[in-house]
Amino acid sequence: MRVSTPALSLRRLLQTVGFLLALVVFSPTQAKAQTWLVSTDAYVKIGVMDKFGQLGGYTAKFVVINQETGKEYVLVKQVPKGQNGIDVIFPSEATESEYFKTDRGEAGKAAPGRYTWECQVGGKKVVGGRFGFSEVANDVTLVGKN
Repeated sequence: MRVSTPALSLRRLLQTVGFLLALVVFSPTQAKAQTWLVSTDAYVKIGVMDKFGQLGGYTAKFVVINQETGKEYVLVKQVPKGQNGIDVIFPSEATESEYFKTDRGEAGKAAPGRYTWECQVGGKKVVGGRFGFSEVANDVTLVGKN
């Protein structure tokens, strides 16, 4: 059986008061200013599909051409039988095992400008199109104390 003595109760009270005082002292002060981080990521999703699944498995070669620089970025994807189609993202991350790149290995970038794209299957163009990336700007607001 525990016996409560005034010394133990006083000790417990002082520990509790000390803990509460530490919370007050080390609590964060009111923020005077705050800065936000922002990111913008532009990309285009393009794809191809064997509508009726007649080919079975096939190899799709996606080619994206920057109209201003003439750089050609290529990504080759294997489409397994039963899947019929595939979508890809341009530009793809260079950290991925397969990504859009030039013949020199330069990764595609979402640089402002006009682009054309096509998908080749069996060495023939089956679909294509065009898209553009505009310049992107971000605003960062410094929030002050009112």
